[in-house]
Amino acid sequence: MQTPTELKYAKTHEWLKDDGTVGITDFAQDQLGDVVYVELPEVGRVVSAGESVAVVESVKTASDIYAPASGTVVAVNDQLSGSPELVNSGPYEGGWLFRVENPEPADDLLSAEEYADANG
Repeated sequence: MQTPTELKYAKTHEWLKDDGTVGITDFAQDQLGDVVYVELPEVGRVVSAGESVAVVESVKTASDIYAPASGTVVAVNDQLSGSPELVNSGPYEGGWLFRVENPEPADDLLSAEEYADANG
């Protein structure tokens, strides 16, 4: 399981980059199985940390995605509409979900080591 050290992690398996980019973890995509659909928030939406803002559907189940930070959504990964499998093949790169401007991270985000310990 990959857990890049430069990211912060929510207990609900989302990751947050300093620039506000959000995705789901390698652990989460592995647990979901093959992702077949991703519903992303609208650009301009103001989100609160811990709020359900997106949905990832796989062959196994659908899972709510929670914002790991408060802020305004300024970008979504449009490539996911035609290639949702990017979440599986590159959860930390091509499979990112959305980006929040001036993110205010939740207080309970975990370090890479803490996340790996909790899910290893």
